[in-house]
Amino acid sequence: MGNKPTIAVSHLGCEKNRIDTEHMLGLLVQAGYQVDSNEELADYVIVNTCSFIQAAREESVRTLVELAEANKKIVITGCMAQHFQDQLLDELPEAVALVGTGDYNKIVNVIQRVETGERVSEVTAEPTYIADETTPRYRTTSEGVAYLRVAEGCDYRCAFCIIPHLRGAQRSRSIESIVAEAEKLAAEGVQEIILISQITTNYGLDLYGEPKLAELLQALGKVDVPWIRMHYAYPTGLTPKVISAIQETPNVLPYLDLPLQHSHPEILRAMNRPWQGQVNDTIIKRIQTALPQAVLRTTFIVGFPGETDEHFENLLQFVKRHEFDHVGVFTFSPEEGTPAYSLPNQLPQDVMDARRDALMEAQQPISLKKNQAEVGKVVDVLIEQEHPETGEMIGRSARFSPEVDGLVYVQGTARLGSLVPVAITDADIYDLYGYVATAADLLPAPQLVKR
Repeated sequence: MGNKPTIAVSHLGCEKNRIDTEHMLGLLVQAGYQVDSNEELADYVIVNTCSFIQAAREESVRTLVELAEANKKIVITGCMAQHFQDQLLDELPEAVALVGTGDYNKIVNVIQRVETGERVSEVTAEPTYIADETTPRYRTTSEGVAYLRVAEGCDYRCAFCIIPHLRGAQRSRSIESIVAEAEKLAAEGVQEIILISQITTNYGLDLYGEPKLAELLQALGKVDVPWIRMHYAYPTGLTPKVISAIQETPNVLPYLDLPLQHSHPEILRAMNRPWQGQVNDTIIKRIQTALPQAVLRTTFIVGFPGETDEHFENLLQFVKRHEFDHVGVFTFSPEEGTPAYSLPNQLPQDVMDARRDALMEAQQPISLKKNQAEVGKVVDVLIEQEHPETGEMIGRSARFSPEVDGLVYVQGTARLGSLVPVAITDADIYDLYGYVATAADLLPAPQLVKR
């Protein structure tokens, strides 16, 4: 056989999708393929698509159409491939293959078959696959940070969400497998490991018969990595056991991403999240009491069908009352194949946009206050990039998760991928500013000693 074709990967979607991209790259490199980030030079472009909401699909389709117009051979993978299956092959003659969310591990075989002239559709209807620490992986994030998937899929059926249809039922990896991968990442110099799954607080339920997040965190506490961050913690799963595991495990950051979605019991019921209903205030109080230093991030959906002004006002007051560090707000997107798609009383987009803006506006002074509280402190910052023009370093403190939260702009020099102490001098709504701390900054000022 002659030279192997060159393959580029165009990545869309979430960090769960990114891990799939990284495994595909790892498998292709292992099989001897040239992998190039430049799509123009590549023989094939793998487009790892997102299908979560309308806007994500539109972005995926735009990318596919642009590549088709450039006469690329396209391999469509990821959530849109799972979602629309053969429809995509019908509509995009340039697509040479379609690979489902539970089939990315077959990518080498798919490319080999395509090379013989076959048009391949490899989509398992109910995905069951999950990669483990033995699956090759080629990381695409900055060198200091890596995502680690603890489980795939979801057993909940929230009325607005198509994920279970796209990713299958929950399947967890064993604690041993996750720790082995964490050890490997630590050995590569990773400073921050971000644990992800659809619902991290449900980790282990399918495998062990009960959630094992507390045990997982304790096991990861023995891995030599400074920061372990969790994503997507359902408040009901933050049991006293999990909270004490966070308290007792020094490298587990007290950063909680609570995908609350709403505060009003009627809307939560309509969203098919009744188990969250009445417990919101109590649970958040409990978390804030147990972990006073916790950084709380959450996301809300405004404009769910039937959301009245009163429901929205309840959400607005909820946000003002709890003072979350970070809040993301999405307008409702009706997804075909979900119960919410056909609910009555769908709201016009301009009403949804106005509510989103009002909620964001209520949050801004809170975010600013939280950031301003950092001024005068010396905090560890993971340095991720150098500003091309100013030469200043850019990174994140433990308060900020990649992509979704703010940044720390740092004067002074520091190695990319390293954790350095930074004296914070200034703050705005989203970001912090400071300089690489000197010995003098690290000495405690006598009058500031906290009792």
